Amino acid sequence: MRARAPGKLVLSGAYAVLEGAPAIVTAVDRYVIADASREADFVTPEVRCAIGSASAPWFDASELRRDGRKIGLGSSAAIVVASLAARALRERPELDDAGLADRVFAVALRAHREAQGGGSGIDVITSGYGATRVCWLDAGGAVRSRAQVLPAGLRIDVYATDREASTRDMLARVRAYARSDHEAYAARIARLTDAARRAASGGTVESFVGALRDQVSELASMGDAAGAPIVPEELRDEVEGVAVIPSGAGGGDVVLCAGEAAACDACQSALEGRGMVRLDIALGVRGVHAVP
Repeated sequence: MRARAPGKLVLSGAYAVLEGAPAIVTAVDRYVIADASREADFVTPEVRCAIGSASAPWFDASELRRDGRKIGLGSSAAIVVASLAARALRERPELDDAGLADRVFAVALRAHREAQGGGSGIDVITSGYGATRVCWLDAGGAVRSRAQVLPAGLRIDVYATDREASTRDMLARVRAYARSDHEAYAARIARLTDAARRAASGGTVESFVGALRDQVSELASMGDAAGAPIVPEELRDEVEGVAVIPSGAGGGDVVLCAGEAAACDACQSALEGRGMVRLDIALGVRGVHAVP
């Protein structure tokens, strides 16, 4: 049996989600396909953590790469979700989308966190259940989510660069900063949390863009303090009417431009002039599901 699981983009709430803030995450139409009738020629650490010594399904994650490099679309989460789903469908081919996501989510989340040395799990839950979601960690560290409707008139364009960012390295540097100067870190997280809550509260395009711009400013400052290039220098110049923000842990491998259509169009040439390539990506798509 074959299954496919979508990649994801973090629109809002990066880093602050680890401290309880709401993050907005969307499933994208770039998929990992896994086939339980074929044996894997490579097994990721996340899949190995999930299934132990058992035979792993073959998978294809090429849609989440560009020129041979990962582009920040959550490939590790999508691979483990798709692989577990293919195995589940071999036993229960009648599972619908929701039943399939329910079947694999807990194991995929545990394995992903174990292999990654932690993490929020927002990429795993979005790959499993799809759509655009507000995600948060409860008091016990469990990841929760609900469907989210973005402001009417909002457009989000997705750009890729030649950079290759390491989420694990970024997180490690920020954790080290949090230990070394906890008071300053806590103050930054409080400001990021406020902006993340404003973004998740709905509202207008203008208020959403303002909340993202506030996050860019704070993430840039936190990255400088931590020695982590969360927001590269070329993304720090504010462009009228839009928010230009790195997705997820940052580093600039995937960049989002959010605003009304006319403002996004006006910004496109500036971003392309900085070496970015606009990707044809749809947001809010279906979660993990069976394929013929």
